[in-house]
Amino acid sequence: MADVPHPLDPASADEYLAGREIMAGAGLLAEPVRFAYYGLEEPPKDEVLGGAAADRRLRAFLINVTSGESTDVVVSLTRGSVVSARVIDTAAEGQLPIIDSEYHLVEEIMAADPDWRAAMAKRGLTDLSKIRIAPITAGAYRAPAQDDERRMVRVLGFLQAAEHDLAWAHPIDGVTAHVDLIEKKVLRVTDEFHLPVPAESGDYDDPAVRGPERAGLRPIEITQPEGPSFTLDGSLLRWQGWSLRVGFDLREGLTLHQVELAGRPVIYRASVPEMVVPYGDPRFRYWQAYFDTGEYLVGKWVNSLELGCDCLGEISYLDAVATGETGEPRVVRNAICIHEEDVGILWKHTDIFNGSAQSRRQRRLVVSYFTTVGNYDYGFYWYFYLDGTIECEVKMTGVVFTAAHPGGDHPYSTEVAPGLGAPVHQHLFSARLDMSVDGLANAVEEVDVSGLPIGPDNPYGNAIAQRVTRLTSEAVAARAGDAAHGRVWRVLSTSTVNRFGKPTAFTLCPEPTPPLLADPSSPLAARAGFATRALWVTRYDPAQRYPAGDFVNQSPGGGLPSYAAADRDIDGQDIVVWHTFGPTHVVRLEDWPVMPVTRTGFTLRPTGFFDRNPTLDVPAPSGHCDL
Repeated sequence: MADVPHPLDPASADEYLAGREIMAGAGLLAEPVRFAYYGLEEPPKDEVLGGAAADRRLRAFLINVTSGESTDVVVSLTRGSVVSARVIDTAAEGQLPIIDSEYHLVEEIMAADPDWRAAMAKRGLTDLSKIRIAPITAGAYRAPAQDDERRMVRVLGFLQAAEHDLAWAHPIDGVTAHVDLIEKKVLRVTDEFHLPVPAESGDYDDPAVRGPERAGLRPIEITQPEGPSFTLDGSLLRWQGWSLRVGFDLREGLTLHQVELAGRPVIYRASVPEMVVPYGDPRFRYWQAYFDTGEYLVGKWVNSLELGCDCLGEISYLDAVATGETGEPRVVRNAICIHEEDVGILWKHTDIFNGSAQSRRQRRLVVSYFTTVGNYDYGFYWYFYLDGTIECEVKMTGVVFTAAHPGGDHPYSTEVAPGLGAPVHQHLFSARLDMSVDGLANAVEEVDVSGLPIGPDNPYGNAIAQRVTRLTSEAVAARAGDAAHGRVWRVLSTSTVNRFGKPTAFTLCPEPTPPLLADPSSPLAARAGFATRALWVTRYDPAQRYPAGDFVNQSPGGGLPSYAAADRDIDGQDIVVWHTFGPTHVVRLEDWPVMPVTRTGFTLRPTGFFDRNPTLDVPAPSGHCDL
């Protein structure tokens, strides 16, 4: 039937309402219970690929905001019943994500707290209506006090003297509050030092700050008079041999499913299900590290995109359905942007013998969305190319997180305005790639290249050789990057070969960036264990979705290190490849007051997947290259 969704289609507004009714009927939504997460519980892979009628399910994280009791609930829309409802051991497993009303609650708590008011008054700040509260997830340190075994946040303050002032330009440093969200009170105020509140305006909309607008930028028009080359049927997207389903999740944001090329499977599911942003100032803000996906839900903050501003050209949009803490759905218009774009030369050669002079243009299909999490804005882009390459790119912009700068040569931050510092930090993303290169039987090889020493087989010392290491088990497959040897990882089929009898494959090509720089014995490294390695390979398990575990907020640790500890066989199995990527951000003066886009990502390149260059059939641009 036309109205029956594909098992991997995102949940609709009507489905969210139906799931909510099921939970209410089971007595799970009595006041004051709120939704911290609500999304599609995807069916196991074998059910989808087997073509069986899937049980349509939703998963919800529910929290009683008075008692703190947290419950992980799964409901069946097909059967109209609750499948499971498990109370979470928050001290051992972690807290649920922060919900919207808690942000407002913290503002009220802080305004009424005498110790916070006294700390502000000591700094000459008596009008609390001009102080912006930044509630930040607390981490898990368990010392010196046991505060973070509660559901809590740590609070920093910023001064916003005028309505349009940029509050991030005026941090109130040296003082923080620890707030219990269940008891609704300040546990304590820590006032360690006093530095002047930076005074220089950061309002980049103010002509006095930005200066006169530059002239001479003439219009660029991107047109496709005959329309785009892709087709979009619901969530099913097709373009130049590529086929995939586009999904969206409140936690992960954009998800891609059943990616195929020339009718052959490549990836069953692709997403970026976690990111951590650890800050490197060891003094007062040692606890500052955001897990933007697991703690704040990047999909919840998805932007509505505007033609000509966020997307340029012949654009198709998909709306997204997001839910708030009551479980009521809302439709986010134009949440996902789909278009194609020219990206320069695909291939070119002028032959000195036969006189042929040929050029072909490369183009790519783009699937993207943007989200705003606090001070940063992130654009997640997936690119599909004519030659079979897949690229994931994250565009980072917005406003850097700030602190007061103590002056002089401070190794942990950059002074970006008088008295205003921006601490060194990292943005570490984890991509989950449920691979299916020519089927479910896959394996991974690590490939290094190096020069060889002079010897009998290499008398002139010019030899360059590959060293291939087969990763046979999960414990072995926790790998570091190695740019000095051009390290890449080849995901290959163990059931299909090319015309030379070699396995068909896609190669994961990483960027040369460092992993998590926190000490391996630190509490942060325990929580962000996924970020200590560039690569993990695990056996497919539908319950293992998130690299830092299901419940990240205040979790003491979990996720990928615990998954890999099972040390399952991954050679010729149904496997998931997890890749950590992202920059270490030593802030520049040019990054203030709003940061130009910084890009990071990785590529997957077909390697023996085809028997020859698959783009020989791309025609020359008409009217330009008729040679």
